[in-house]
Amino acid sequence: MGILDLFVTASIPVLKFLLVAVLGSFLAIDCIDVLGDDARKHLNKVVFYVFSPALIATNLARTITLQSVVKLWFMPLNILITYIIGSALGLIVVKISRAPSHLKGVILGCCSAGNLGSMLLVIIPATCKEKESPFGDPDICYAHGMAYVSLSMAVGAIYLWTYVYNIVRISASNSSERVEVNASIGNQTFPGQSSKPFSECCREPLLPSDNRSISDYHADQISMPSRFTENLKAPMPINFKHNLKTVAGRVNLKRIFAPSTIGAIVGFIIGIVPQVRWSMIGASAPLRVIENSASLLSDASVPVLTLIVGGNLKKGLTESGTPVLLIVGVVIIRYVLQPLFGVFVVKGAAHFGFVNSDPLYQFVLLLQYAVPPALNIGTITQLFGAGQSEYSVIMLWTYALASISLTFWSTFFMWMIT
Repeated sequence: MGILDLFVTASIPVLKFLLVAVLGSFLAIDCIDVLGDDARKHLNKVVFYVFSPALIATNLARTITLQSVVKLWFMPLNILITYIIGSALGLIVVKISRAPSHLKGVILGCCSAGNLGSMLLVIIPATCKEKESPFGDPDICYAHGMAYVSLSMAVGAIYLWTYVYNIVRISASNSSERVEVNASIGNQTFPGQSSKPFSECCREPLLPSDNRSISDYHADQISMPSRFTENLKAPMPINFKHNLKTVAGRVNLKRIFAPSTIGAIVGFIIGIVPQVRWSMIGASAPLRVIENSASLLSDASVPVLTLIVGGNLKKGLTESGTPVLLIVGVVIIRYVLQPLFGVFVVKGAAHFGFVNSDPLYQFVLLLQYAVPPALNIGTITQLFGAGQSEYSVIMLWTYALASISLTFWSTFFMWMIT
């Protein structure tokens, strides 16, 4: 295939995604108000609790077997490498842009966690169905591609809710803690100063009253110095055991085992255990109605998620105040540096035999470095009320530039591996 044919093949899936996103932006404008703020929040909850788990579970159950898990062992490691590289580069952006403390978690999340779900679910099937696709028979390409994308979604969901959730939580918690310390200092009365409390001078609260998920950690944070002093006097095994219990107590297992993670676990069990797979997957399976119902729900996931993206892009147009240096840094990391690192990692792994010679598999591994930030980062920022407007602006620019970046990198990746 020529470069022009590859470019056309790569651009079609991205254009499909953007057309649906533009429709979402149109439905979100004030004069239409079909996808207003409240509507997007409710849809986001439905996607989070219903559509995404069903999508991950059904695709994994259909396409993943014990043999394929062994064959695709490098993919979880590859996604972990994207997180490590993105986090390291994100720290550089935080230092250079001098980002506020409440934005550090959002920046690290945007640089490390890519959209390994809905974006790949649009790109891979559309690429397989193109007449000039370099990946051979469309049906075989689609079956193998969905197996790769399903595993990518499942691993990405686990990493997202294990890593990004906690760094945003810690970042938001530290930020709110500083605000409370400043407020307590302001409430003190000094000689010659009015005895009127600082809190009475404020017309608005420093933090939203419903932001209880952050404030729950304050008592634990404030009591840390005294406990740390006590731990210094304790023997080393006791000290280590106490610190391990403290860290374990602060890990939110409820969020780590998010609905998408549970869906991934269920999908793995159905796909890997032969008896369960036989009973639920296939036209003659006795419990096929369960899989068919879940599949019906999963079909709504990608279009609804894409509409929500479009609605949030409209919000990003109305927001201001996000440092330009921060936006430029995230765009450069996601669309220049990460894909370049990805080329070296994937080609190096293929050279040493860690990755099989399937061009489609290598294409998916490479795309994991080139996709825009994960959509669920927006859900995480809403949970803690930290960095929502800044994330909207970052998402606006990264997804607006995705049409150019993804088309270029997809064309280059296809040319390189075929």
